[in-house]
Amino acid sequence: MKVRSSLPALALLAAGRSLQAQDLEGGAATVRNPRSSEETRGRSHGEVTRADLEERAPRSSPEALRFVPGVTIQQTAHGQASPFVRGVTGQQVLLMFDGVRLNTGVYRQGPNQHFFTVDSQSVEALQVLRGSASVRWGSDAIGGVVLVTPRSPTLDPSRSGLTLHPALRGRYGTADGELGGRAELDAQLGRSVAVLVGGGYRGVGALESSGAIGDLATGRAPPVPYFEPDGRTQRGTGFQEGTFDARAVVRLRDDLQAVAAVYGYRQYDAPRTDLCPPAYGSDRECLRYEEQFRTMAYAALRGHAGRRVRDLDVVLSYQRSHERRRLDRPLSSATNGFLDDVDTLGVALRAATPRLRLAGTDARPLSLRLRYGVEAYRDAVASASWITFTDVGVTRPYARGQYADGATMLQGGAWTEAELSYGPRLRVRAGARVAAAGASASGDAASATQPVDSSAVAALGRAGVEWHPGAALRVFANVDQGFRVPNLDDLTSRQQAGPGFQFENVALGPERSLTWELGARVRFPWLELEAWGYAMTLDGAITRALRSSAECPAMTPQCDASWSRFQLVNADGTSVLLGAEGAARVLLPRGVSVAATVAWAWGDGPSLSGTSGPRVPLSRIPPLNGTVEARWRHAPSGVYLGAALRWAADQTRLAPSDLGDARIPAGGTPGYAVVDLRAGWRWRDHLRVGASFENALDSPYRVHGSSVNGPGRSLLVTLSTRL
Repeated sequence: MKVRSSLPALALLAAGRSLQAQDLEGGAATVRNPRSSEETRGRSHGEVTRADLEERAPRSSPEALRFVPGVTIQQTAHGQASPFVRGVTGQQVLLMFDGVRLNTGVYRQGPNQHFFTVDSQSVEALQVLRGSASVRWGSDAIGGVVLVTPRSPTLDPSRSGLTLHPALRGRYGTADGELGGRAELDAQLGRSVAVLVGGGYRGVGALESSGAIGDLATGRAPPVPYFEPDGRTQRGTGFQEGTFDARAVVRLRDDLQAVAAVYGYRQYDAPRTDLCPPAYGSDRECLRYEEQFRTMAYAALRGHAGRRVRDLDVVLSYQRSHERRRLDRPLSSATNGFLDDVDTLGVALRAATPRLRLAGTDARPLSLRLRYGVEAYRDAVASASWITFTDVGVTRPYARGQYADGATMLQGGAWTEAELSYGPRLRVRAGARVAAAGASASGDAASATQPVDSSAVAALGRAGVEWHPGAALRVFANVDQGFRVPNLDDLTSRQQAGPGFQFENVALGPERSLTWELGARVRFPWLELEAWGYAMTLDGAITRALRSSAECPAMTPQCDASWSRFQLVNADGTSVLLGAEGAARVLLPRGVSVAATVAWAWGDGPSLSGTSGPRVPLSRIPPLNGTVEARWRHAPSGVYLGAALRWAADQTRLAPSDLGDARIPAGGTPGYAVVDLRAGWRWRDHLRVGASFENALDSPYRVHGSSVNGPGRSLLVTLSTRL
């Protein structure tokens, strides 16, 4: 967007004051806390504030990231979603919740259900670090890291006695009949203790889209999703969920606090859209997630522990992930059942030194600060499967479940990072990590399951430079290494994936990435611009290779019966991802703001055909895409209006595995342009009413790689009250 050079200085000053007002009131501008600033400093990143969540009213935490540059949200089901960061997802993107690692040893290449279990109504902010980041964050941080900061209770040291703030929230959506709400209590007990307790529920019905999209090759509707006779309602959508959370904060002293928290998510009866029904099977078959549960509990000590130990963060955590799935096959008079539980214990310590002045003058001091940490996580898996013959009511267990029962995985590492500053204009950063991981599982002759005894040790490094040639301009150059060790899903799983049946490979080795990026930021009181370019190489990439039915594991009839079969392998060569991202925001007079993002990614890798054939595109790389948001807020009255455009170009560069993926239309995924309109009113912190007129032009669309088409023209209404 161009800003006229003749814009009066008074208008610029008003725009600057408008930005400050929006920051204070939780408007579209970003409010950055010290912790998130430190974690994102010098890196390409995007963030979503609580105010953004309240105004956009996303259906889930993954959907909340739709306006972050370099991030696209793929949905295999209405109740599942997975963020793609710089062209990769799943095991190659690390999810962190308040300093606790969410990625477990059974995360898949597309772990659609897991990030969905983070309740967006319990979230204060989301940050996305783009690019390899394993030095600080460990395994899986190849494409990036998603940092979730939960909401915290109000703790005002000037207050004594008991202070209670109850709140109620409700929402209703016409696209899927969504109806839900949340009740919470923010309580302060004396000057040093505060508690936030909440719980919610929502029921979601079948999702109505604008109709089928036509594929790029023939114009015909792809086989996924399956539509009801009205041509708009998608089968295999809808679910129910319940959430609960409790968080207690104890102020030990002004700069040190203790935290204890528990978070729970319970999802019921959520069908997987591309398998309910399957594209090439009976229209009466359906795979459902009867139970998708996640429970997390942790205790933390945070703050300054004396003059030499700053920003201390010690966290002890426990998680349980629970899945119970059911595959109904009425034509065979049979139902298959699956049960998988993962228990994870974790410990993490992070801290920093004070800034040490080494030399220089008062105007240009040379100073150094070190950050360091250590962490360890252990996963234990329980897995089972069975078949029930519905005509006679007999149930028989199978020899194994989706994973090897009793499998374990241990991983951790130690790291340090240094930041050297010379005056206000130059910062140099460098870091290193030593990481180790091991996985083990017993063999089983009855299911032809091979034993697993895998281990890996890695040394990693990173470096970066930040230069401030002027007050408004910052220039960045970074090089970061990432790595991922094969987990228990890679080494032991047998499962029906989007492209077909996938089976394990116990001989897999780690995959390693190297990201080079250049970026620049320009910030004035009324204008913000940001641009990044990157190149990432991935060695030994774990990917899917086509297999024949003769190569299926023994005792696995599902593999032989599938329309296509894959085995995970390490690519023999280097895969390459290139891309660029940009963002801009302009604050105009009278409370008007306009923001835009754009992202492009391109990737290819070695052929997996066993010959020295030509290189092939990487799987499910998003097309050129972007967003535009315009917003007006009238601060005195609390009224706001907004409009948003989400768009994507055609994606016709398809990997070999994409060609057999029923979720991707023949010839590729068509582009789209979707317009949303928003309006709302806020009265202080006591009452807020919001409405979103989604897909106002009723455009049929689908995000590349998804099974579900986006909602059609619909209305979403939210209401919240707080005393």
